[in-house]
Amino acid sequence: MVDALREKSMSFAIEIVELYKRLSLKREYVLSRQLLKAGTSVGANLREAKNAQSPMDFISKNAIAQKECDETLYWLELLYKTNYISASEYEHLASQADELLRMIRSTILTKKKNLGIQ
Repeated sequence: MVDALREKSMSFAIEIVELYKRLSLKREYVLSRQLLKAGTSVGANLREAKNAQSPMDFISKNAIAQKECDETLYWLELLYKTNYISASEYEHLASQADELLRMIRSTILTKKKNLGIQ
């Protein structure tokens, strides 16, 4: 699942970058920049987890990715509710983020279970 998670996070980051470019054309810079930072850091933190120094570091990096993914959902919702993105675009990206969030949570829970941590 870890490779699938990394691939999915990269695809998601690409979609976020493309959305950022479109929002920049609309001269929306503040919210889109926040979205760009959070949405692309999900995959970056998952990549860092791949090279974790310990099992706890692995969990920590994944937890950061989880938080960034949830933050991305916030920015997407705000962009939708302020009419910068359409309902269909919001639903598509929010669905992708929700799926990533579930996968990351599952990875964390599995690692904790394997380590005997609750």
